[in-house]
Amino acid sequence: MAETATPQTPPAAPVALQAALPPTLRRNAPLVPTDSAASRSLAAVIAILTFLAALCAGAAEIVASSAGQWQGAVTQEATIQVRPSPGRDLDADIARAEAIAKAEPGIAATRVFSKAEAERLLEPWLGSGLDLSDLPVPRLVTLKLADSPVPDLKRLRGALTAAMPGVASLDDHALWLQRLSTMANTFVGVGVGIVTLVLIATGLAVAFATRGAMAGNKEVVEVLHFVGADDDFIARAFQRRFFGLGLRGGVIGAGLALAAFGLAGLLARAWRSGPAGEEIEALFGAFHIGWRGYASVLLIGVIASLVTGIVSRLTVRRFLA
Repeated sequence: MAETATPQTPPAAPVALQAALPPTLRRNAPLVPTDSAASRSLAAVIAILTFLAALCAGAAEIVASSAGQWQGAVTQEATIQVRPSPGRDLDADIARAEAIAKAEPGIAATRVFSKAEAERLLEPWLGSGLDLSDLPVPRLVTLKLADSPVPDLKRLRGALTAAMPGVASLDDHALWLQRLSTMANTFVGVGVGIVTLVLIATGLAVAFATRGAMAGNKEVVEVLHFVGADDDFIARAFQRRFFGLGLRGGVIGAGLALAAFGLAGLLARAWRSGPAGEEIEALFGAFHIGWRGYASVLLIGVIASLVTGIVSRLTVRRFLA
């Protein structure tokens, strides 16, 4: 009598073995996982650093554009200062100084400050509500300079000194413009330095994260070497993964910086009706960074992504050497 063959249960090894393997050794799994806690933390760090660098770049652009506007406005003006002198008629001296200025080619318009306006200019230093009638407060005559013909301020200064020595003097604001330019250039230089330091910090963070990922995937790298993968293939794999993290963090950081500047502009426009808004607008304009500011913010996000990819590749090649 023939024995009935008992059917054998086929082994379910492929599915069970696939489930039992670590995530980095499973089929079609990336060499460097991007959804791990460490990867999300690195993307958050890159986003924060990009946000800070973009804020510095945007603030430097605001200061540079505001300084350029101030310089453009001031270079179109000059000021004659007429000092009170015993035994002289101050109003006559003012009228004479204005006439000398109007006779100079290139002076488009003149404006005489009243005594009350001249005293109001001293309020930031002396305070308001003071009686300045006994003080020899100088009177000012502002001159609006024309683009053509170009006025000869040196000749005008000489004419005022010859007509009213020790009484009238011309200020072309050259010293103030030099200080303003130095201040703006210093602020922009500090902003560029901070952006550079932030990008260096980003590179260091990526280098440490890459070394940690290499140490965590040491067995995978050894298997890849065993099956014939070269160092360049492994380095490209790490570079692609970290470039993706850097791009994600750069986009988030740059987007948050653009949103911050947009919110600041809205708040500045809302406060413009009050005294504080007028002071803010006088210092920073409309708080608009312009197309160069937006371009610099986006460029910083791209640079952060490139730094992440390049540093990760160099770190892997050095680790494998």
